[in-house]
Amino acid sequence: MIIILPVLAVLVLLVLVMNIRVVQQAKAVVIERLGAYQTTWGVGLHFKIPFIERAAKTVSLKEQVVDFPPQPVITKDNVTMQIDTVIYFQITDPKMYTYGVEHPLTAIENLTATTLRNIIGELELDQTLTSRDIINSKMRSILDEATDPWGIKINRVELKNILPPKEIQNAMEKQMKAERERRESILKAEGEKKSAILIAEGEKESAILRADAQKQSHILEAEGQAEAILKVQRATAEGIKLLNEAGASDEVIKLRALEAFTAAADGKATKIIIPSEIQGLAGLATSFKEVISEK
Repeated sequence: MIIILPVLAVLVLLVLVMNIRVVQQAKAVVIERLGAYQTTWGVGLHFKIPFIERAAKTVSLKEQVVDFPPQPVITKDNVTMQIDTVIYFQITDPKMYTYGVEHPLTAIENLTATTLRNIIGELELDQTLTSRDIINSKMRSILDEATDPWGIKINRVELKNILPPKEIQNAMEKQMKAERERRESILKAEGEKKSAILIAEGEKESAILRADAQKQSHILEAEGQAEAILKVQRATAEGIKLLNEAGASDEVIKLRALEAFTAAADGKATKIIIPSEIQGLAGLATSFKEVISEK
């Protein structure tokens, strides 16, 4: 009897220790008493009544990710494709998650497949490929509403891959190639157009500059010729003025005029028109030079 009591005490202590439970962060434990739901343990130290209460389920409160395998779906224009989805969900009510549905993940997978078929069935192929955000938003809203009684909140739904049939993919690749070639041709034509415009503008500016240079050259040449003639005329006038002041005869004046015409020609003129009265004097001057040379 003395030995039995210590043994019983040790057993009782062992049972009590075994019924002490520490719940970790981001977890919850659903407790049942005599088969009925009793409470949900949060983070901390808890004691369970032996043989009466039991931990029915330990639930993780972290956000979870499930990648479902590809599902065959048919678009509105009768194109069959494979789409796989990724679901981000979180358990918000451990009690409802434990008692709401059997095999929650399987239920979510089947619900996702049927929802995806319903949404894709209302869209054509091109809309399906370009409306991922719209599809994701619709699926998240529908799934979140459907899983709310199960204590599950759907945070995000993503279409991971959209795989159309092989022949559709080949046709899309050809279409993309043709579109790229069209854009390349447009860019090339625009480049050639700009190049031709720049060349034409350069030639135009060059022609304007050449014409302006020729104009300036002609102006300067004409000004030079006018200035030379003016200087000759001034010199002639000065010479005549000096002859008049010296009392020179008409013959001397005409001779000086002849010399002025010769200087004006400066060896460049091929023809000079000389007045008749100077022409006679010019002949006389020539004869006089010949006589002097003979002497």
